[in-house]
Amino acid sequence: MTIRTYDEFWLFYLREHANPACRGLHYLGSAGALVLLGAAIVLASPFLLGAAVIAGYGCAWIGHFLIERNRPATFRYPLWSLLSDFRMFFLWLGGRLDQELRRAGITAGEAGRAATR
Repeated sequence: MTIRTYDEFWLFYLREHANPACRGLHYLGSAGALVLLGAAIVLASPFLLGAAVIAGYGCAWIGHFLIERNRPATFRYPLWSLLSDFRMFFLWLGGRLDQELRRAGITAGEAGRAATR
């Protein structure tokens, strides 16, 4: 599958995160990464900067390897994947993620892999 545009990637990304538990781990990782990033900036701490990266990716990758059982999109599309992690997180916080999930063919309460694969 060749992805040419960010919109194509975004729909692919959402399908790779069909399981609510996987998305939950992503939210935890994104929130933790943002808190640690803020602390790293305030305290000028390279250690906390590294911890932010580990927290964000660690939680997300656990979700992929143990729950979704797929390969994280980060390995093929690192920048679009990072952008999408935060896009998904902030859409979820704002209560607007379900609309995007439906657009990707995922029902709000769906567990497991997307039916569109």
